[in-house]
Amino acid sequence: MRPIPGPRSSAATAIPYRFFFFSSDRDEPPHVHVGRDDMLVKLWLVPIREAYNHGFKPNELNRIVAIARESDEQLLKAWHEYFNRNVGSSRQKR
Repeated sequence: MRPIPGPRSSAATAIPYRFFFFSSDRDEPPHVHVGRDDMLVKLWLVPIREAYNHGFKPNELNRIVAIARESDEQLLKAWHEYFNRNVGSSRQKR
């Protein structure tokens, strides 16, 4: 798991969500996992849309999607920097 420096909504003072990648997800299209407590959602980044949701209520999911949309360039850049920097590292361990 690789945490991403937290996207911040201009309207929020503190975001209770963790945005992160799993290094094993390199062969999938760009996406981010977002967690809080025991809830988890996976969002595709291009375009921003839900892949799955485990536990977030619709109003909170809408807030998470809005944050991701406000931070889409930052999230996509972080995805490419992480996976391009680590090309082959997980495959070499197999």
